[in-house]
Amino acid sequence: MKVSTRAWILVGLLWVVGLLNYLDRQVVFSVLPPLQKELGMSGLQLGLLGSVFLAVYGIFSPFAGFLSDRFSRRGIIFASLLVWSGVTWWTSYARSASEMMWARGLMGVSEACYLPAALALIAAHHGERTRSRANSLHWSGLYVGVTLGGAGGGWIAQHYGWRAVFSILGVAGVAYSLILGLTLRWIPESVKQVGQTAASPMPRLWPAFRELCSIPNFVRLGSTNAISSIGWWMVYTWLPLHLYERFNMSLAQAGFTATVYLQGTSFVGALCGGWLADRWTRTNDRGRLLTQVIGLLIAGPALFAVGFTHSSPVLITCLLLTGFGRGFYEGNLMPVMCQFTRAELRATGYGIYNFASCVASGTMIALAGALKSTLGLGGAIEVSAFIVLACGFYMMRVRFSPVVVAPAPMAVAST
Repeated sequence: MKVSTRAWILVGLLWVVGLLNYLDRQVVFSVLPPLQKELGMSGLQLGLLGSVFLAVYGIFSPFAGFLSDRFSRRGIIFASLLVWSGVTWWTSYARSASEMMWARGLMGVSEACYLPAALALIAAHHGERTRSRANSLHWSGLYVGVTLGGAGGGWIAQHYGWRAVFSILGVAGVAYSLILGLTLRWIPESVKQVGQTAASPMPRLWPAFRELCSIPNFVRLGSTNAISSIGWWMVYTWLPLHLYERFNMSLAQAGFTATVYLQGTSFVGALCGGWLADRWTRTNDRGRLLTQVIGLLIAGPALFAVGFTHSSPVLITCLLLTGFGRGFYEGNLMPVMCQFTRAELRATGYGIYNFASCVASGTMIALAGALKSTLGLGGAIEVSAFIVLACGFYMMRVRFSPVVVAPAPMAVAST
C-alpha cells in the first residue's frame, strides 16, 4: 500500500473515532431532563456532570499526551476508545447521581488520551503539503459528533429512554474499537518525511514539559489558544439558555439553533481552512498561522453580534460565521505547533494546550454564571468575543522559522 494512501486511510479511521469521542462526551447534555427526573439529581449535580468531566479531562491531558509520545500512539488510541465506550455503556446502568459522576470522571480520563495521540499520529504521516487538510478533515468528525450528540441523543431519549442512548453508543464504540484494532496494525507509528533527521531521544516527564515551555512560540500560541477557547466554551455552555431567554425559543429550538448552525459551518470552515493553509504554506511559512488569524478575525465580531443582537436572522448569520471562523482556527492548531515542536513531543504539547484551555474556559464559564444577574449572558458572550478578536490581532505578530527546534541536552528515559 502506498504511503500516501495509507496516510489518508488513517485519517478516515480516526474520523470515526473523533466523531464518537465528541458524541459520547456531549450526549449527556441532551438527556438532562430525564436524568433529573429518574435519578432525582439537583441542578447543582446536573451542572457537575460537565464540570467533573472538564476538570478530569484537563488535568489528565498533559500526562496522557506524554504517554502518547512515550509509548505506541496506535495502542493508546485503541485503548482510549475501548475504555470510554465501555464507560458509556456502563453509564446506561447508573442508578444514582454518584454513579453518574464516577462515569463522567472515568470518561474524562479515557477521552483525554485520544486527541493528543490521534493528532500526533496524523501529523507523523502527513508532511507539509497535506498536514492541514488531514488534521482539518479529522476535526470535521468532531463537529459531526457534537451535532449528533445534541440532536440525535435527544431524539433517541425521547423515543426509547435515556438509557438506550448510552447503551447504543457504548456498544457501537466497543464494536468499532475491535475493527480499529485490526486495521491500525497495518499502519506504522510514523513515516519519515522529506528532510527529517533521525529521531531525538524522548525525555522524561518533567524535562519534556520544561523543554516545551522553553520554546517561546509554544508558550505564546498555547496561551492564545487557551484564552481564545473561552469563546467556544461560552457558546457550548450558555448559548442555549441565552436563546431561550432572549429569543423565547423552546428548549428544543434553542438546542437545535445553538448546535446545528454552529457545528455545520465549523465542518465547512475546517475543510476550507485546511485547504487554504496547505496552499498558503507553499509560498509563506506563516500560511497556517495566518489562516488561524483569519478564523479568529471572522469569529470574534460574529460572536459579539450573537451576544448583542435581538434579530433572529442576524443571530443565525452570525452563528454561521462564528462556526466557519472556528473551523479555520482549530483545524490548523496541531499543524502550526508542528512548525516549532519536534515530533517526539507533539502529543505532550497538545496535552498541555488542552489543560490550559480547560482551566481558562472553566474559569470564564463559572464567572459568566456568577455575573448573569448583572452583566447578563449576552454581555458575557460579548466579552468573550472581544477576547477572541484580541487573540487574532496578537497572533498576527507571531513569527517563527519552519525548522523544528533542536532539543537541548537532557536526561533520557530508560527503556
